[in-house]
Amino acid sequence: MSERAHPIPSLDGLRCLAILPVFLSHVLMAGLGQSFIPGNFGVTLFFFLSGYLITTLLRLEIEKTGAVDFRLFYLRRALRIFPTCYVVLAAAALYGWVKGTVDPWWLLGQVLHLTNYQIIRGGWLAPIAPNTDVFWSLAVEEHFYLVFPALFVLLARLRSSGARVALLLAACALVFLWRLTLTFVLDAHPNRTYLATDTRIDSILFGCVLALWGNPALDRSRYAEHLWKRVFLPLAVLGLLASFVVGGRAFRETFGYTLQGLCLFPIFIVAVRYSTWGPMRLLNWPPVMWIGTLSYAIYLVHPSAIHFAQKLAGGSLLVLLVVATALTLAASALLYRGIEVPAARLRRKFSVLHRAEQPRGATGSIEAPAVAR
Repeated sequence: MSERAHPIPSLDGLRCLAILPVFLSHVLMAGLGQSFIPGNFGVTLFFFLSGYLITTLLRLEIEKTGAVDFRLFYLRRALRIFPTCYVVLAAAALYGWVKGTVDPWWLLGQVLHLTNYQIIRGGWLAPIAPNTDVFWSLAVEEHFYLVFPALFVLLARLRSSGARVALLLAACALVFLWRLTLTFVLDAHPNRTYLATDTRIDSILFGCVLALWGNPALDRSRYAEHLWKRVFLPLAVLGLLASFVVGGRAFRETFGYTLQGLCLFPIFIVAVRYSTWGPMRLLNWPPVMWIGTLSYAIYLVHPSAIHFAQKLAGGSLLVLLVVATALTLAASALLYRGIEVPAARLRRKFSVLHRAEQPRGATGSIEAPAVAR
């Protein structure tokens, strides 16, 4: 869920690439009781994208103004995230209240963005608002937004960009070691490593690293174009495929997330820097970009759409897919036009970068479609 300083190629396409496996995986789980599509990778991709985009914005702001305006940052974040989030949560809570399945105290935890730790405590059947378990990833990102701007300002005081990146990578390494400890020493439940902020924050921090070191939207390439396209990108795709097919909790809950994060570096660099090349052109195809634009709303509403589609599907997976897709797109488009677009207009007024560009006659908005989870 983010804004951007300039239209960065392929980002809406990457959002689409992230939301599709999440949606399809949940449809298969609802229709078949199992899924062969790695929906959890879509969440990892969203995390990486959020870290990259937010850090790029903070970097631009501090380079243009010499400081970060925390008040405006959090105001923009609130306008970006809360309206759609709380509308969906309120509707789900009302439905749960009618069915008698919502605990008010657990609902308060969701309002305070604690859904991930609530599910860790109570399981996937915890008495939260129905069909809102996907809010767990929003909680992870909210925790990131709460802390990272201040951390970024401290990092910016370091003269060496290499030192900044090294500290972030060290934090990623510590998170990896913590997952190892939880898995092999403390024998923690898989939900603990999958959902918790302290075990998934590295997926966001990897995106922050890319924003600071070799940013494809701001910096020169450190390697030749043919190396990115013909060496690094294929290796990254192979690495991702390996992360999908290698089984077992030991790999998935420890090194799997780290491997996916590392593989996303070449994919993002090629997608942004060489957006008109070969397969990357698909990411900038208008229908794909449209799905990416709706991705935040899609992420929030699709579990409810699948739930109601099940009642109409009659056991048919195809009917379930068609009805769930139609309901999801219709509801997402309404939320986007009715809530996100007006909020974006208001959010633009509080954009430091937009204000800084106005004296030079700039007319482009720094506001961007949401990064969904």
